[in-house]
Amino acid sequence: MRKFIILLLSILLLSACGNTVKETDKEQDQGNSNEQTDNQEQTNTANDVDDAEDATNEEDDVEEPESPGEELVKQYRLNDTYSVVPIDDADENIILLTIDDAPDKHALEMAKTLKELDAPAIFFVNGHFLTTPESEEMLKEIHEMGFPIGNHTYSHKNLKDLSEEEQREEIVSVSDRVEEIIGERPKFFRAPHGSNTEFSENLVAEEKMLLMNWTYGYDYFEPYMDKDKIVEAMISGEGPEVDVPYSLLKPGANLLMHDREWTNAGLKEIVEGLRAKGYEPVDPRLIETPGEERE
Repeated sequence: MRKFIILLLSILLLSACGNTVKETDKEQDQGNSNEQTDNQEQTNTANDVDDAEDATNEEDDVEEPESPGEELVKQYRLNDTYSVVPIDDADENIILLTIDDAPDKHALEMAKTLKELDAPAIFFVNGHFLTTPESEEMLKEIHEMGFPIGNHTYSHKNLKDLSEEEQREEIVSVSDRVEEIIGERPKFFRAPHGSNTEFSENLVAEEKMLLMNWTYGYDYFEPYMDKDKIVEAMISGEGPEVDVPYSLLKPGANLLMHDREWTNAGLKEIVEGLRAKGYEPVDPRLIETPGEERE
């Protein structure tokens, strides 16, 4: 019996030792597994940091696009006859495209046509066309396509027939309204009928707008309220049916057009015809305005 008890105790002791060894091995295996996991996580973290640094370096190498509001170096100015002339050695074979009385019925379509042709222009707006949510959206879209918005007064009245206070309201109210809609004030001003007063000229200067008339335009004359006739007149510079039998097309010409059905219909041909004659539409943002003059 004594031998049996000793044998039983020996078996139990060996069994306990075996379990202890297994538990120890298991803990070591678990420790090795945890260590491998930690090492893998450290490797992944290091790789993530390297990837992030590479991405940052790649972003640093990418050239930042020009901000929409960034001012370009001025290359042109307006002379006393409202033509656009180079400041230094800029290309002189340019013309300025302008659209008055916007945004009425066709301005947005005209803007889209010009955008497709990569032909810059100024859209001169009247305040009485900016009284509905639809017209606001039209103006925003024209502006977002990159076209400068000019001030053409509120109601298109002849400024010479108005008091100074009425002139102020006609001009400043439009600049205020345009700013409300697109977030910036107009930099260009054109008086209805090209009719300015000493007061309006001073006010426009105070508002830091460039006052301009035009060198030629025909679409508001009845004989040229026709698509084919206005195309021919704008490309040639001639208006024989309104006593202009000679061409007014020359480098720097400031071309007047309007938000009209016939002009809209012929706009693509007008731009292409002027280009065929060697004239490229100038970006209005390259023209000096008050406060932006180069020294």
